[in-house]
Amino acid sequence: MGVDQEFAVNLEGMPKSSVPSTMRAAVYRGMNDVRVETVPVPAIRPGEVLIRVAACGICGTDLKKIHRGSHAGPRIFGHETAGTIAAVGEGVEGFATGDRVMVFHHIPCGECYYCRKKTFAQCAVYKKVGCTAGFEPSGGGFAEYVRVMDWIVRRGLVKIPDGVPFEQAAFVEPVNTCFKAVRNLNLAPDETVLVMGQGPIGILLAALAARTGARVLTSDLFPERHKIAASYGLTRPIDAGKQDVLRLTQAASEGRGADAVILAVGGNALIPTAMEAARPGGRVLLFAQTQHGETMIDPAAICMDEKSLVGSYSASEEIQDEGARLVFDGYKNGFDLTRLISHRFALEDAVEAIHVASNPGPSSMKIFIAP
Repeated sequence: MGVDQEFAVNLEGMPKSSVPSTMRAAVYRGMNDVRVETVPVPAIRPGEVLIRVAACGICGTDLKKIHRGSHAGPRIFGHETAGTIAAVGEGVEGFATGDRVMVFHHIPCGECYYCRKKTFAQCAVYKKVGCTAGFEPSGGGFAEYVRVMDWIVRRGLVKIPDGVPFEQAAFVEPVNTCFKAVRNLNLAPDETVLVMGQGPIGILLAALAARTGARVLTSDLFPERHKIAASYGLTRPIDAGKQDVLRLTQAASEGRGADAVILAVGGNALIPTAMEAARPGGRVLLFAQTQHGETMIDPAAICMDEKSLVGSYSASEEIQDEGARLVFDGYKNGFDLTRLISHRFALEDAVEAIHVASNPGPSSMKIFIAP
């Protein structure tokens, strides 16, 4: 949908005195091409709201889309979004201008075959993006204002409690995705879990796994990340650059191997290692493999050794309330996720923010953009 067509819509419900007609946004134009531009503020329709963005985290899935050119431009990415409602469309109930909210950009229909089977991310409605800052809906958080469509307003807009900062609230969506993955593993207190990768998502996965009572080992190439992980109670680090991950995992599990291995590193190179680290009958969860490709798998490890290779993708509406409580209540109770943020950039510096996020190093963790 072109710019003129997208914004030639009803302005009813938008207080023109407080909402400008244009805004700044980081616009994806094609592979490796993001530009900070002036674009129209998206108009809202009945049942919709307009959010003024206060904070938006940069997600690895957005980076993959930008660098691989898998989506046609122009688009405005960004979906870990929190802000203040700036305008409310006709018929919206339960929300008002000035409310502090975070928003899910995907919400399932709740009625189709996939929803009945609780594989919500495969629902056709879920696959539609319900938040946009213009152009093809793509999240829109890398902009000053985001339009939230009606089905998202009804079931995917969450009020932020007093005392919880926008940055903490912006973690509700990524925490949900990690919480879903950990729940799907059905971990038990007598089990050993290896989480490979201790970027911000790896730390979230490990911290949530530890809440089950399981023994959690973490591996990463950067000792600096283990120091951050330790502040979340993760005290069994493996320096993947200097130590033998497989040997130490076996030593921590009476020689069996991990009951569950969570791969929180993108790409496919470590999948064989993750499979080898799992005990016979163990589970390997792929969390960061969001691009199609090929890898080598030993079929006998799945057949004879009875190892399970499973995946988990995106969020689950089924645990939305519980996940949000984890984030909101955790802010002052040992789960302050703002400590994962290593860099904060103004919207005008979004291109630099994307560059830093795309080239992680020992000192870089979660990157945020704040209009």
